[in-house]
Amino acid sequence: MATESVRYPGAIVPVGHVEPVPRRVRGLIGGRAVFDTRRALYVWEWPPYPQFGIPLDDLAEGAVLTPDGETRTLGAWPARRHSLRFGPEVREAAVWVWDDEAPERVRGTVRFEWEALDDWFEEDEPVFVHPRSPYSRVDALRSSSSVRVELNGEVLADAPHCVTLFETGLPTRYYLDRGYVDWTRLLPSDTVTRCPYKGTTSGYWSLRSDPGAHSDLLWAYDFPTAQVQRIAGLVAFYGEQVGLRVDGRPG
Repeated sequence: MATESVRYPGAIVPVGHVEPVPRRVRGLIGGRAVFDTRRALYVWEWPPYPQFGIPLDDLAEGAVLTPDGETRTLGAWPARRHSLRFGPEVREAAVWVWDDEAPERVRGTVRFEWEALDDWFEEDEPVFVHPRSPYSRVDALRSSSSVRVELNGEVLADAPHCVTLFETGLPTRYYLDRGYVDWTRLLPSDTVTRCPYKGTTSGYWSLRSDPGAHSDLLWAYDFPTAQVQRIAGLVAFYGEQVGLRVDGRPG
């Protein structure tokens, strides 16, 4: 149920939901495909986004799974953990194999830990962090709304317009031209994050006067994905950590 404090759509997909993936999916180690499949499944272990279920039959020749004795419930069903050997590479605790309690369509598929593989691709586009949910969308819209950002009585930004980014299940983000930000109050950090919908960040900044308490308050994507090109070179603040006013009202 919507409340005044939550003003964005939440995730609606139930745990245990399964759907076919219409895209070619590949996972690589050392530039070689561990699997290359057009028969992957989306498997929701929690509502915001799915994991890929990869058919065992589509693992490359030479990919060897060895159980390590660990069993865990992933989302709705128990699964057994395996290490992966692929050529000279061994990736411990890399793969989960669903037990017989899983639905028939899921049995015979495996779920890889994302970081166990070097690269993931949907078709020929790289994917970061986790699969993109087919039920989520991200829209970057130009907006004439003014945005003012304050913290501890300091004005960090005051912009007459913005690019408003709407992402399913997350608060609205307001991307601002850098010329409207007071950079004398901010200190760059070494933080880098990745997003399956927006790409890899090119910068984070903390409050110069108190970087420990107010770290990584804002970020930028200089080279975002094609879907959100409008945010390229702009910066956005964590609205949860600053005082944000949009058109004079709390954002």
